[in-house]
Amino acid sequence: MGEDTISKGGSRILRHRARGGDFAVAGGDEDAIAAITAHIETHLGPVDWVFHELVSDLVHIDIHLVRPTPARPHWTLVTSGMSDRPMNAPDADDRYAELFLSLPDDWPLRQEDFEDEVNYWPVRWLKALARLPHEYDTWLGWGHTIPNGDPAEPFAPSTSFCCWLVLPPLLAPEEFGELEVSPDKCVRFLALVPLYEDEMNYKLEEGAQELVQRFEARGVTELVEPGRPSVCRPAAQG
Repeated sequence: MGEDTISKGGSRILRHRARGGDFAVAGGDEDAIAAITAHIETHLGPVDWVFHELVSDLVHIDIHLVRPTPARPHWTLVTSGMSDRPMNAPDADDRYAELFLSLPDDWPLRQEDFEDEVNYWPVRWLKALARLPHEYDTWLGWGHTIPNGDPAEPFAPSTSFCCWLVLPPLLAPEEFGELEVSPDKCVRFLALVPLYEDEMNYKLEEGAQELVQRFEARGVTELVEPGRPSVCRPAAQG
């Protein structure tokens, strides 16, 4: 993993070291992909298409896209492949996970759109964070924050978001949160919520639960809204 410290709010701050060794080519687990696809379609809607990873290290990460509907008026992006390997979690119940987030219904999602980082950064980070636990021999779970560097830098020139917060599903039904693949493997689906620097610092100072309460008061979810106001500023300020 790496060295760690504890923030004022009780958050454990890990500074990871990348693994050594060669590139480890990985292929997708067809049975797991089928199970995850069925789970998505049962609880969120039909998978419209999949961004397939062509060359994979450690785990094969694909991203499944669910088209906006009147009931769910936003794109939903869900990973598969992260759960092909167990994470180095302290609790056995937290060893397997997949990630997801939502994008506005007008977000550019064609392959050619991804040549511009303004469009690609949420997808890039979804893939990167799905691989992170295996790359650094660590884990992701409720309340974890992952900044873009130290000090944290904005994800893209178009946004001031610079950190991710891991939470349970907020825009998905409760039943979507877990998928029992086998008696000894339960996959948890974790939402990624982008944070501003002041929100990241607030979480480190006061704890994740305090920040979540502010999110609840302002209606902040895993829907990526690059221009949303920070919950650490008065609402009137935007």
